[in-house]
Amino acid sequence: MWRNMLALRQISQRTINTASRRQYVNRVSENQKLFQEDNGLPVHLKGGAKDSLLYRATTGLTVFGTMYALYYLLVSSMPKKPN
Repeated sequence: MWRNMLALRQISQRTINTASRRQYVNRVSENQKLFQEDNGLPVHLKGGAKDSLLYRATTGLTVFGTMYALYYLLVSSMPKKPN
C-alpha cells in the first residue's frame, strides 16, 4: 500500500506538457564547411576561442602534471635523512 501511495505522489507531481518539443535545425553541412575550410589551423582549433582555451588548459595541465610527477620521482629516489 505504501508503494502505491508513493507512486501516486510521483504521478501527481509531474507536470503535463502537451506542447511539442522545439525542432532542431540540422547544422551538419555548416559544420562540415567550417572544418573542411583550408585556413591553416589544425582541426582541433577550428571551433574558435573555446577550442583554443580548452587546448591551452589541457596542455598546461599536462605539462604541470608531468613536472609534478618528475619532481616527486626525484624526491622519492633520494635517501631519507636520519634524525
